[in-house]
Amino acid sequence: MRLKTRKRLSLLILLVGLPAYIFVAVTIVNLLDRPPVWLELLVYVGLGVIWILPFKAVFRGVGQHDPDNR
Repeated sequence: MRLKTRKRLSLLILLVGLPAYIFVAVTIVNLLDRPPVWLELLVYVGLGVIWILPFKAVFRGVGQHDPDNR
């Protein structure tokens, strides 16, 4: 995948996927009837890692200079 495409896709993921992740994470924590703070933090961190793993290849190298643009 070209860098320009990955940059656009990563922007779309951050603008749409991140708010969706936040909504799902807060909903899951609310369904647990407000657990202790340490468990709540663990749930948020765990869900954040699970959310980003499928998109790891998209975000890799996005901040680098485009080698195709000379």
